[in-house]
Amino acid sequence: MLVYLVAIALMGFGVINLSLHWIESSVHHTPMRIVHFAIPAIFFVPGIVVLIKARSIAEWISNRLDE
Repeated sequence: MLVYLVAIALMGFGVINLSLHWIESSVHHTPMRIVHFAIPAIFFVPGIVVLIKARSIAEWISNRLDE
């Protein structure tokens, strides 16, 4: 469950970051730049990967802690 929580937190942080940049650009009437999409993607994409591979990551962590 901890792996799922971390994955969802990464994805949530990416979505919140992107939405805040979008709101800020809407308020100030400025266009969004590529950087405003790239920074949230740094968190969102690994969150998706961790969510997809959650079971194997959890087993790997469990095996590492058992050693």
